[in-house]
Amino acid sequence: MTMGTTTTQAYGEPWYWDNRYANESGPFDWYQKYQSLAPLINLYVPRHPNQRNRILVVGCGNSAFSEGMADDAYEEVVSIDISSVVIQAMQSKYSNRPHLKYLQMDVRDMSAFKTASFDAVVDKGTLDSLLCGSNSRQNSTEMLEEVWRVLKDKGVYILITYGAPLYRLRLLRESCSWMIKLHVIEKLSCEDKSEPPIWDLTNPVPLNDDGSSTEELLGNNADVHYIYVCTKDDSL
Repeated sequence: MTMGTTTTQAYGEPWYWDNRYANESGPFDWYQKYQSLAPLINLYVPRHPNQRNRILVVGCGNSAFSEGMADDAYEEVVSIDISSVVIQAMQSKYSNRPHLKYLQMDVRDMSAFKTASFDAVVDKGTLDSLLCGSNSRQNSTEMLEEVWRVLKDKGVYILITYGAPLYRLRLLRESCSWMIKLHVIEKLSCEDKSEPPIWDLTNPVPLNDDGSSTEELLGNNADVHYIYVCTKDDSL
């Protein structure tokens, strides 16, 4: 489906998402489902019997992604969205799942969370949505600074996006002092796909300072989603 400019600009507005979720019955996952990304999540957010990782999913919508994480033995998954409509629906849907917490919150102001209180933050399209709206640079910077704040030292921000390094690296690096690795996954990846993937999800692709190395490897119009694994390092 082709989206008009007016629609995509509204992606940064709460009223757009309230209206959308009020009229959307089933779950919808942007870009990728949890099963497709699980090997990468498991790599950077390993599950330990004696350690409970606290994970924040931003812009959760009505996605089944957080449910997938809980089913995969992640014991504390907190999901936030700016839409009160969808949060109320998700709270009702998962009222019998104590590992799954849903809160209405603006990712640009997560003051309800203490500093350094999460081991990982997962973002599947939320930064992209802010970049579509008005005041995109200011809003995206505020979001990234808040993500940095709520992460523990050595915590990871996992950004799943359509944005190639030429369009995302500068924003990430100017917002905070991230240590960044880049992975890619084919679009429309599915669990029952018979052909082996072109790209190994768990193997980082080369990433130089301006991102041109990735373009040289993948080409100008690579049919992939980009996954930036940004590690917070307070010593930098």
